[in-house]
Amino acid sequence: MEMPMRTLNYLLLSVREPLQSAELYSKLLGCEPVEQGKTFVLYVLPTGLKIGLWRADDVEPAPKPAGGVEISFSEPSKEAVRATYAAWTQLGLKVVQEPTDMDFGFTFVVEDPDGHRLRPFVLAMNPR
Repeated sequence: MEMPMRTLNYLLLSVREPLQSAELYSKLLGCEPVEQGKTFVLYVLPTGLKIGLWRADDVEPAPKPAGGVEISFSEPSKEAVRATYAAWTQLGLKVVQEPTDMDFGFTFVVEDPDGHRLRPFVLAMNPR
């Protein structure tokens, strides 16, 4: 039997405090949540991707410790990556990787307070 192609359109992040995380993610995503409560916050991005921030204590089955997911954001240029780096480090995010050229492009990595990794990048001309 052939398996149907599925659409990936929803990302759930386990977080300690959804409302606190929403304060940060509203700045990172440049939009406000469409749903906001003590245990769950939901964003719907212009691309249609949904990002949920779910209080880890309420997730069933229980998740592993909060954090550890990496979310990548494509940027139009190295200058845009540098501008994002400047803005995000002003928010006090932990820098895991300084801006650098890698095989796939120019990038950096920061962590949110729950340990989720955020990686903006611009694709290299000839990525490996």
